[in-house]
Amino acid sequence: MEGTVDGFRYGAVTPIAAYVMACLGGALGLRCIVRSLLNTQSWKPGWLALGATSIGCGIWTMHFIAMIGFRVVETRVGYNVGLTVLSLLVAIAVVGIGVFIVGYRGASARTLLFAGVVTGLGVAAMHYLGMAAMHLNGQINYDPLIVGLSVLIAIGAATAALWAAVSIRGFLPSLGASLVMGVAVSGMHYTGMAAVSVHVHGTTASWAGDSPTSLLLPMLIGPVIFLFLAGVVVMFDPLLVLGDGEWNRPVQARRSAAVPEAFSRPEAWQKERSRTGG
Repeated sequence: MEGTVDGFRYGAVTPIAAYVMACLGGALGLRCIVRSLLNTQSWKPGWLALGATSIGCGIWTMHFIAMIGFRVVETRVGYNVGLTVLSLLVAIAVVGIGVFIVGYRGASARTLLFAGVVTGLGVAAMHYLGMAAMHLNGQINYDPLIVGLSVLIAIGAATAALWAAVSIRGFLPSLGASLVMGVAVSGMHYTGMAAVSVHVHGTTASWAGDSPTSLLLPMLIGPVIFLFLAGVVVMFDPLLVLGDGEWNRPVQARRSAAVPEAFSRPEAWQKERSRTGG
């Protein structure tokens, strides 16, 4: 028989919490990527990796916080630990591929399209891999058209995120971009969930696995702690704190403002020395 699918078991709590985590991961990731682009003397691979991991953790955490609110009324739902962890690694890896491509090759239309498609397909793979980790007393079916729409949304969201990562410099614009990213990623998730239907095998069989809350909440602790630590790094880095101020000015402009003209040009220094009798 057809199961009753409910994606909002706890009302608006899980969608809002999921959206906040997606925004947090996006915001931290964008700032880290901006950091690698603003200062060419910084360790670029490290900042790009930190940014990619932040975005990947944010997307994965958003997905499984939202899944805490998912249930099938007629049967219990559990998760395979190995596939759940694998979906996290996939999220980080595919976002990293896209971030490193645009971080080193720039934001040309061709580069953005290629990186966006790769990353979007990876994000969609993370979502459906996480869905494949579900155990329940029934069979999960998907509407192909809605699945295709969710993949297109994932590609669009990934492309927009990568464009923002290499094009937006200021703190407030990055914050706005992260809010839009949160909407896009959450929209992809709930579009994908709208494609789900469950054919329950029966109401008498019992399922002995862990509940979604008892399994997912402990697994969420690691990525959440990582995002917190990444936030600490961002907050205490001067270049990122001054992201839309002094550090966003060109290097030569900052140098000119910091060094008096008499010392920046030799001929001006000689005139000043002659005038003062030095």
